[in-house]
Amino acid sequence: MNPTRRDFIRTASVISAGAVFIPNLMSCSPSGRLNIAVIGVGGQGKSNWSKLINQKDPKWNENIVALCDVDDNRAAEAFTAMPKARRFKDYRVMFDQMHKEIDAVMVCTPDHSHFPAAMAAMQLGKHVIVEKPLAHNIWQLRTLKKAAHHYNVITQMANQGHATNGIRLVKEWYEAGLLGNVTEVIAWFDGPDFGPNKYFNKPESFPPVEQPVPTGLDWDLWLGPAAYRPYNSVYVPKTWRSWFDFGNGEMGDWCCHTLDAPFWSLDLGMPDVVEAEFKTPVPDTGFVADKSVIRWDFPARGNKVPVKMHWYEGGLKPEIRPEWKIEKLAGSGMIMVGDKASLVTGGRPNEPRLLMPMPEWEEFKKTKLPEKTIPRTFEENPQREWIDAIKNGKIPGSNFDYATQLVEMALTGVLAQRFNTRIEYDAKNMKVTNHPELDVFIREPARKGFSFGENL
Repeated sequence: MNPTRRDFIRTASVISAGAVFIPNLMSCSPSGRLNIAVIGVGGQGKSNWSKLINQKDPKWNENIVALCDVDDNRAAEAFTAMPKARRFKDYRVMFDQMHKEIDAVMVCTPDHSHFPAAMAAMQLGKHVIVEKPLAHNIWQLRTLKKAAHHYNVITQMANQGHATNGIRLVKEWYEAGLLGNVTEVIAWFDGPDFGPNKYFNKPESFPPVEQPVPTGLDWDLWLGPAAYRPYNSVYVPKTWRSWFDFGNGEMGDWCCHTLDAPFWSLDLGMPDVVEAEFKTPVPDTGFVADKSVIRWDFPARGNKVPVKMHWYEGGLKPEIRPEWKIEKLAGSGMIMVGDKASLVTGGRPNEPRLLMPMPEWEEFKKTKLPEKTIPRTFEENPQREWIDAIKNGKIPGSNFDYATQLVEMALTGVLAQRFNTRIEYDAKNMKVTNHPELDVFIREPARKGFSFGENL
C-alpha cells in the first residue's frame, strides 16, 4: 500500500471513530459552483455527470474537478469532455490528494463498490449521490443511513423515478382515497435479457475460465471489496449484474424504479416474509436465473391494511383480471390493487392512470383528479435536486433515510430469489430467523483496504 492510501485510511478511521465533520458548503469554489468528483465515469456515470456540464442555464453547470475510473477505455469519453479534471484509478488516492478541493461526490460504480466509495467520501465530509441500488447488502444500507446523519452531509440515490411528477401523482391519488385500501401490489419486468452486448450474459462454463486482463483496466481495483477471482469478460464492463457477488440481478436494479411508488405511497416498511414462488434452475447460486416470481408479505401499518406484493421477472406476467379493463400488459409495469380502484404505471412511475376504459379515464382526468399537494422537482432530475439541496439546505426526496429503506426491502427479495427459498425476516435485528445461514449475506465481508463504517 502506498503512503497516500495509508494516510487516507488512517484519516478516515480517525473520523469514523466519532468526530462529526460538518462541511462548509461550497467551501472550495468562490464562483458559487460546487467542486465535484465522479467515481465511475463511463456507462451510467455519464448519465450523472452530463447533467452538470454544458447546460444552457449556467446555474446548473458545476465544476467537475476529479474523475476516477478503474478502466481507462470506459472513461475515455469523460476524460475528453472534461480535460481539466484530474484523473485517478483509485478513489482512496484521489481523496488523499484532493479532499480539500472537493465539495461533493458522485458514485456511479457497480453495486458492490457503492458502499466503500460513498463511505470514504462521507467520512471526509463530502455530500454524495449514489447510483441505484445504493448498496450491496443490508448492513451497508443501515450504515449509510447512520453515516449521513453522523457526518451531516446531503445524500441522494439517483433513482430517476423518485424525482418525477408521476410518483407524486400516485401518492396524491392514494392519499386522496381514490384507490381505497390497497391490499396487493403486482410488478413485472421483461428482463433479464442475456447476450454479449446486453446487461446480462452467460459464461461458457462455471466458473468462467481465466482470461488476460485488458490493457487499461485495473482488475484488482474493479473487484474492490469483493473476494478475488480471475478476470473474464463475462464480468465487465456491463454484465456484472449477472453475478450476485457484484450486482443484485434485474430485481435489485429495477425495483428501485418499479416498486418506488407503492413503497412510498403505502409506507410499506419491511416485510416479515419474503418467498421465491418460482425460479428457473441455475448452475450456481451466485448467478441470476432466467425467470422468477417473488412475493413479499407486509403486515398492517397503523390504519393501513396488510399488503402482498409480487414481482414477475424474465418475461413472466400476472394474469389479467377482468376488473382491470385492459387487453394486455406492457413489457414492464406495476399495478396497485385497491378496493375502490386500481392504478397502473410503467416500469418507471411515470404517467400513472387508474384502470378503467380509456374514454372514462379521459373524462375522469378532466374533473375528478385531486389537487397536487407534493412539491415538484426541477426538470424531474435527481442530480439537480441533489445540487439544489446542497446549495439551499434542502433534503432531496431519495435521501438516504428513504432510499435505504426502499433498497432494504428490495434486497430481502434478492436474498429469497438467489437461494430460491422462503425468508422470515426480523428487520429490527437484521436476521433471517428461519435460515440463519443466510445472515452472512446481510453483512458480507470486505477485502482489506475496503472496510469502512465499522465504528458507526
